[in-house]
Amino acid sequence: MVPIETEFAPRLLAWFDRHGRHDLPWQHPRTAYRVWLSEIMLQQTQVSVVIPYFQRFIDAMPDLPSLAHAPQDDVLALWSGLGYYARARNLHAAAKRCVELHASDLPRDLDALIALPGIGRSTAGAILSQAWGDAAPILDGNVKRVLCRLFGIEGWPGLPKVEKQLWAIAETILPNTRLADYTQAQMDFGATLCTRTAPACAICPLQDGCIALREGRVAELPSPKPGKPLPERVTHMLIIEDAQQRVLLQRRPMTGVWAALWSLPEYADLADARIWFDRHAHGDFDAAQAGDPIAHGFSHYRLHIHPHRITGVRPPDAVGDNDDLRWVTRQQLAGIGLPAPVRRLLQGSNEKE
Repeated sequence: MVPIETEFAPRLLAWFDRHGRHDLPWQHPRTAYRVWLSEIMLQQTQVSVVIPYFQRFIDAMPDLPSLAHAPQDDVLALWSGLGYYARARNLHAAAKRCVELHASDLPRDLDALIALPGIGRSTAGAILSQAWGDAAPILDGNVKRVLCRLFGIEGWPGLPKVEKQLWAIAETILPNTRLADYTQAQMDFGATLCTRTAPACAICPLQDGCIALREGRVAELPSPKPGKPLPERVTHMLIIEDAQQRVLLQRRPMTGVWAALWSLPEYADLADARIWFDRHAHGDFDAAQAGDPIAHGFSHYRLHIHPHRITGVRPPDAVGDNDDLRWVTRQQLAGIGLPAPVRRLLQGSNEKE
């Protein structure tokens, strides 16, 4: 019997030729810039969600120099709704670094790619293999799941010792040809066949060599991350509107959650929110209308947002010159980088007119 290590790439490529995704927008043309952008967008995000964002981003910023020279607000606006905004900030910073250090292009070198903001070893491997056909392994979540099942790897894949073992396997099973297709095949296989739940083991081309299937442990592998309950936090957001129904936005700090995005003024304590309002706006805080709370999950905590709508506010003169505060019309909101739950709140308040 031929070892599965030897059979892995040929069988996977044969499966990919019949069932893989061959018409994704970043595959035609498959440039380093387009591959990089797609790989960053696809982190923690499904292909179906990414496609319209990718197309809109490419239309606005078709190459690396255009991204590097764009204002950060424009980059964040194009990213708005895609989540994990550190990806967009790192993308922008990496593009600037490439202009400075790599003649306005991505470097064809593993270490140089990893040195750029937001690019880890797996993303660097995906860029090298898909853009240039170089022999570079990847190890995203889909690949980790497939390898853990196929080779019966114990332990949460995020542990350094487990990840090291998986990298060694990923390097061993690299083919000599069709590296771009092979990389895409791995991602497609994990996303559409060897899925997290209800994998299609009965039609899997690797089933005869899969240890998890043979031992009846498909549902157990990969081992889950040791869990603990997410902390719960509460915040109060102010939807402040003037007589023209413009909304007052506040820029988030440059670090932390939703860094540099425009958002609503918010405070953990409603008394502090009142103090801020009295200092920055002219209106009746006691007339605020409480909206339905919404919950938003982050990787490290769950946030409960309580909105308070205050209408008919008179804008203070100083706001127009304040880099951290701005009045915007409802029409302007579509072109501004806003956190997804904030955009939902503003859409909801607009519907109640």
